[in-house]
Amino acid sequence: MKIVIQRVKQAKVIVGKKTVGQIGRGLVVLVGIKEGDNEEAVKTLAEKISKMRIFENKENKFDQSVENVRGEILVVPQFTLYADLAGRRPYFGEAAQPEVAKPLFEKLIQELQKSGLKVESGIFGAKMEVELVNNGPVTIILENEKTK
Repeated sequence: MKIVIQRVKQAKVIVGKKTVGQIGRGLVVLVGIKEGDNEEAVKTLAEKISKMRIFENKENKFDQSVENVRGEILVVPQFTLYADLAGRRPYFGEAAQPEVAKPLFEKLIQELQKSGLKVESGIFGAKMEVELVNNGPVTIILENEKTK
């Protein structure tokens, strides 16, 4: 599993002309799922996401998690994180098939909701527009070590 996290002031996902997920201050979590990923990886990464200290304290040091600041989380499926660009056209062969990836994506949302924070999401398999204001900018990449 490969996850790109962006600390944001606000973000939303639009499908067609409808906003399907929207948050204020918090994290946008772009999620790529790879063949071999499993629920154990989802639980581990969900805990890392909710507890990673990437929000600043009064001394401007990264010392607060999204839980600490009572932020919000927007989770967006993005299989293109597993693009292989050996030539000029990306190949997505490492990305898990939808029947494997969708339940794991949904499990990640469920695990993040256990934090008690507002968690919204994009729609798996939909063509989406993601609008965000990256705060910092702060962008962190996480990858499940077992399926790297």
